This record gives sequence, structure tokens and C-alpha cells, in this order.
Amino acid sequence: MMTTDDEPVYWDPYDPAFAVDPYPIYRRLREEAPLYYNEKYDFYAVSRFADCEQGLPDWRRFSSARGGILELIKSGLEIPPGTLIFEDPPIHDIHRRLLVRVFTPRRIASIEDKVRDYCRLVLDPLVGERRFDLIKEVGAEMPMRVIGMLLGIPESDQAALRDQFDDRLRTEDGGQMDLSEGAILSGEVFGEYIDWRRDHPSNDLMTDLLTTEFTDENGATRTLTRDEVLGYVTVVASAGNETTGRLIGWIGSLLARQPEARRELAADPSLIPDAIEEILRMEPPAPFMARHVTEDVVLHDTTVPAGSALIFLVASANRDDRRYPDPDRFDIRRRISQQVSFGFGAHYCLGAALARLEGRVALEEMLTRFPDWDVDWADAKLAQTSTVRGWETLPLTIG
Repeated sequence: MMTTDDEPVYWDPYDPAFAVDPYPIYRRLREEAPLYYNEKYDFYAVSRFADCEQGLPDWRRFSSARGGILELIKSGLEIPPGTLIFEDPPIHDIHRRLLVRVFTPRRIASIEDKVRDYCRLVLDPLVGERRFDLIKEVGAEMPMRVIGMLLGIPESDQAALRDQFDDRLRTEDGGQMDLSEGAILSGEVFGEYIDWRRDHPSNDLMTDLLTTEFTDENGATRTLTRDEVLGYVTVVASAGNETTGRLIGWIGSLLARQPEARRELAADPSLIPDAIEEILRMEPPAPFMARHVTEDVVLHDTTVPAGSALIFLVASANRDDRRYPDPDRFDIRRRISQQVSFGFGAHYCLGAALARLEGRVALEEMLTRFPDWDVDWADAKLAQTSTVRGWETLPLTIG
């Protein structure tokens, strides 16, 4: 149900009508209801940059321990141990340190050549084609290969694992995520690889997780349990595949609508890193993040009761004119000192550097082969789940 300017503002995270162009509603939320309450689903939402910037790092009042997805928080489902993105400090900090060393900027930079090889592998067969689906050919393939390489998953099995995670995250129009039997949280699909890698160590993330010693919250020095490794690998695989694939889709669609900017980027690739930041600001793959409110909190002169679910609308925050001048204008030269597309604070996305690298490399290699493209909008399909928003199909027409 969409609303007109004469009706009270309404936003529904499960209504597909809002996914196509949510930004007019977000603008109204920022101005008319900066603290919004949805009675149907019993949640609150904040939409201004300042509220997201201040609230996301405040894990004591806005906790991730019950999940970062509205359905999870409302379900009361018990979160398995080691599910890093659904933990709070201090245990979150202990577990996060195990992955920080894997996702340092230096280590991510060291795999650029391999990432570029994967990108070329999927793009080269498309040269000469007049039309192809960017999501199917690139967005679903390149991130899968990169994450598979990091985890040590055989290439022959990567596609099947990616499809399993995509099915878990997908929702029907107006529907919610399937939480039956903890489906979204189970990492057992990786069980056999973990068991095999324990006996056959290699130079990959899975081996690091199995062998690295750390001091846990009880002061004991140990390695991760099998269940904890499953949790870590599940988080890395699902987040890395889904969000980066959506980013590649937004690169294709935004630059199809901005041919002048695309031509500038082709002529001067040094502008591409800033362009990726602007694409992330304009169309963040993860448009909102949910938290559990642990104590009564006053926001915009209203008390949000302890026990509530609150959504941080980062996609709205990124279009807040209190933070960004002319925020709905796409500007590849915009200097962005801070954005919340990857979260903020303790739960800032560990894979941010990897996503930026993949986005930059994908755009560089696309422009080298296809400096001009458009989109067959009639056959393009946009979808939103509880965690991501992006293109399911994006047919490009070339040249």
C-alpha cells in the first residue's frame, strides 16, 4: 500500500511496491516521522543520517544479539554461538578479531590480481554479445568465485552452495524470510568441507578458522569449535555473495541511467573508486538494519520501549540533505567522508574492503570491454528481501 502526500506516511518493509523507488517515502519519513512506528508489524524505524550514525554504534541500547533482521528479532529464535554479526561486545570483539586479520586492507589488496582474473573469466566470453544478463553472468558468478577462493571451496561446488544461500534469503512478494528450523542460520552445508579441511590444511580462511588459537570470554586459550567455524563460514559466504552481487547490479543500472558519468569513468579510471562510493551511497545493497532495543530510549520526544525492534534505514540516511548536499543527484566526484552503507561502529562490515575491491575491479573491466551499455528495463526485475535490495535480472544491451 503506497501513500499520497495527503495521507499519513506509511512504510512496509515487506510490500514490494516500496522496493521499486523507496526514496520519496524515505524523504517523507525523514521530514514527517523521523521516528516511525509500524503498528502492523510492531517495529520502530529511524531514517535520518544523524540517528543512524549515533544509534548503530550504540550496541548497549540497540543490540544485535537477537539478530539484525526484523523477522529474527520478532521471532525470539535462539542465535547459535559464533554468529558474529548477531553478537554484542565483549564476545563480539573476541570473535571479530579472528576475522579482522583475514580482511585487513593489505590482505584484500593482495588478492586483487586473483579477483581481476575471476572478473575477466566471466566477462571475456561475453565480448561480442549484444545482450546479456549482468546478474546471471557477473553478479552471481564473480563474488561466488572470490568467496570460494577465500574459503577453499572447490569450484565445482561453489554454484550449488551459492544457490542454497540465495534460496534462504529470498522472500515472496509481501512475505517474510523462512525461519523454520533456523534455516537462515544453519551452516551445515559447509560441514563436509570443514571436516575435510581439518585433516587437509591449506592457505585459506577455513584453515585459519580451524587452527588459530584465541582467548575466549572465559579466559581459556583454544581454537573454535566445529559449530563456531560453521557460523563464521556461513556469515562470510552468505554476506559476501549476496551483497557484492547486488552492488554489481547497481553499478550496471545506475551507469545505464547516467551515460555521461559512464563516459567520464571510461576516459578517466582514476574516478572509479569515488564512483563506487557514490553508487554505494545512492543504492546500498543492504538498505536497512534491525536492532533489539534493550532499554527505554527517547528518540524525537517519544519513548521507544525496551523490548522493541528498531530499524535503521541506512538507505534513507544516505539521501539525507542534512548530511549530503543535493542528495538525490548522482555525482561521481562527490567526496564522501562517511556513509552508513556498511553499518557503523562495532558491526561495521568486515567485508567492506573486499566489496569495494570487487566493485572497482568489475567496473574497470566492464568499461574496458563495454564502454557503452543500456538496460532492457522491460525485462529487468528488481527484488527486495529482509536483508538486501537489488536486481534479480538486469539485461544489458551493448553498444
